[in-house]
Amino acid sequence: MIRIILPYHLRTLANVGAEVTLEVTGPITQRTILDALEAQYPMLCGTIRDHGTKLRRPMLRFFACEDDVSHESPDTPLPDAIASGTEPLWIVGAIAGG
Repeated sequence: MIRIILPYHLRTLANVGAEVTLEVTGPITQRTILDALEAQYPMLCGTIRDHGTKLRRPMLRFFACEDDVSHESPDTPLPDAIASGTEPLWIVGAIAGG
């Protein structure tokens, strides 16, 4: 099982706790995890990735094993700790302001 930590606004929208678990088949990548997340929680479609391009929304970041993987290819395999469920994939809302 893959573990995902969601930011407050997304967990509120999906009506879930801070952490969700998903069954993901195939290689464990950002794309396969987000595809499974959107399939299980369709209300999140378009909130993490753009509807058309499937690119990450600019104000969200992805962290795997404390490393920012937001700018890596969505098809790059994630670390084994994410694939085994030992560590969660964090989806974090970026902080902006002035």
